[in-house]
Amino acid sequence: MPDATHSFDALMDITARPKTVFVRGEGSWLWDDTGKRYLDFIQGWAVNCLGHSPAVLADALAAQAKLLITPSPAYYNDASLKLAHALVKQSCFDQVFFANSGAEANEGAIKLARKYGALHIITFEGGFHGRTLATMSASGKKAFEPLFEPKVPGFRKARLNDLASVEVLINKNTVAVMLEPIQGEAGVWPASDQFLRDLRALTEAHGLLLIFDEIQTGMGRTGKLFHYEHAEIVPDVMTLGKGIGGGVPLAALLATEKAACFEHGDQGGTFNGNPLMCAAGLAVLGEVGKPEFLKSTVDAGLFLESELQKLSARHGLGEVRGRGLLLALDLKLPIGAAIVAQAFEAGLLLNSPQPDALRFMPALNVTREEISAMIDGLDAILIKAGAARQVA
Repeated sequence: MPDATHSFDALMDITARPKTVFVRGEGSWLWDDTGKRYLDFIQGWAVNCLGHSPAVLADALAAQAKLLITPSPAYYNDASLKLAHALVKQSCFDQVFFANSGAEANEGAIKLARKYGALHIITFEGGFHGRTLATMSASGKKAFEPLFEPKVPGFRKARLNDLASVEVLINKNTVAVMLEPIQGEAGVWPASDQFLRDLRALTEAHGLLLIFDEIQTGMGRTGKLFHYEHAEIVPDVMTLGKGIGGGVPLAALLATEKAACFEHGDQGGTFNGNPLMCAAGLAVLGEVGKPEFLKSTVDAGLFLESELQKLSARHGLGEVRGRGLLLALDLKLPIGAAIVAQAFEAGLLLNSPQPDALRFMPALNVTREEISAMIDGLDAILIKAGAARQVA
């Protein structure tokens, strides 16, 4: 229904949104159409890795738009070739297919696995891989179970950090194991490095593909350019999204030469690999891939983690989990939605992926001052709301 300025009813009502309209962003800050400023620790769900409207991204888009937006995917373009080569050079993979969203990249990974050899892919309870029918079927999100039946068959669910639960599901029809190294939507639950190493050994022993969904963890989010580097393993397939475009729709499916088995006609897309989006990806990778940038991300993540732990101790809350700048705070009680609503009114954007948790996904170049401002704001909300018992 309309407010004094805007009418909202032309948009499909697919989620609950506050009646606030954002019109400008810069770094870690957003402004609405009344001039109110908000400190953003969601950043489009870990999308704006360089913050809102970074100059390097805006300049790259403007320059490319003046040259060539898209010639059609029937032809090569220089931006996609440059980005593909840059990703290959900085990863363990040999070939890249560009897509427009994380779900599309994951859908491509599922198709690639089935093309490679068999029907069944082992995924994980609590996992989230997207909102297409196949990626919803691959996900282990309880809310998806009753939706849009019949689902796509062929996905068997194991338990994160439980290797035996994976092994028992392997049979002659199994072709791959697919997982997020940190389950974001489930509440930021990390796979341990040892589990990832054991999983790589198990999949190799059975001749299975290992697929890393790094839509949320990739592009520096956890302190390495790609999360698989923490475990010092080589997956067969990886998907990227969110941060790779820095705020514009870009995703990628990467594969080793062994796993890259698509033939002509198997995969495609009208806008895939268009030079405008690939120019954005090049600009983002050029910044995020710098060693000094990744070092600053690690430092910021450690500071945020430390400050959240202190906050938790003051209010009698639970653990801080995650890695780098993808962290969660266990609230111990189902008060996440209330805290998010109060934070919004106070000009602070937070996310509660589960009723008893807050998730923090700031820009990778977030400053210590901005982290401290977020902590102060959340501290005040917890005190005012009486949401948790102060113990210090």
